[in-house]
Amino acid sequence: MKLALFGENRLGAVTPAGVVDVTHALEWPHDPDPVTAGWWRRLCRGYPDVRAALERAAAEGPPTPVERAGLRAPVLNPSKLIATASNYAEHVSEMHEVQQRTLGGVESWMMNFDVFLKAPSSVSGPEDEIVLPKEVVAAGQEIHHESELVVVVGRGGRDIPEDTALDHVFGYTLGLDITVRSAADRSRRKSYDTFSPIGPWVTTADELGDPGDLDIRLRVNGADRQRVNTATMITAVPAIVSYASSVMSLLPGDVLFTGAPPGVGPIQPGDRLETGITRVGEMRLNVR
Repeated sequence: MKLALFGENRLGAVTPAGVVDVTHALEWPHDPDPVTAGWWRRLCRGYPDVRAALERAAAEGPPTPVERAGLRAPVLNPSKLIATASNYAEHVSEMHEVQQRTLGGVESWMMNFDVFLKAPSSVSGPEDEIVLPKEVVAAGQEIHHESELVVVVGRGGRDIPEDTALDHVFGYTLGLDITVRSAADRSRRKSYDTFSPIGPWVTTADELGDPGDLDIRLRVNGADRQRVNTATMITAVPAIVSYASSVMSLLPGDVLFTGAPPGVGPIQPGDRLETGITRVGEMRLNVR
């Protein structure tokens, strides 16, 4: 299924005809408060138990056109956003030039695969704008786009074996890891409000299948910037989930960005970003 959040954080099934409200099919109360978000985490953990009921509701309910549904970010108050660094070889290569230009030298430790945290408050949705901080723009620092496959954790766990890691995934969505290029800590310069646009919905793991063969693309003002297949990841999704869980317990609803493909570049106020992933979805975002 493709599951969206819309309106007052209602749960919607995305069908060819539009978005169908399936909130009533859940086996537990729906709390629209995004801060508590318990119903959402329970869905991430227990989706297999309610899948059939959601499918029936999707087939029976009246659809609303996607463009009129009021889509929100398809994740609610995750306990953490985990981001993956240096996971495409061509991106690692291009970062040598980026760091020489923006930092005056190469930080060699940043060229190694690892994970780090972003603030959950940086999440925004597919109909929101990316807001560039005035002080960063005024200082002349570059702010870059990074279009990535995003994993939404299902059952979660600690020390998850790589060979069963995908069993712990609820689904997949599309995300942008917006990044200030500066000498500041990774987490700080990637955690401004609206610096983690996610959407347009979650494609559940049972529908998507293999996350290792997906095309990611991004255009800025109509010009191609990023185009890559997830098969070229240095560390594939199962290994990312396993590694992250060896560092910290993964909880239902947690979000993992899987790494920036090559082709990162600056964005400016007034830019229009179009990004998409095959079998996942597309977003069109304005920058101000």
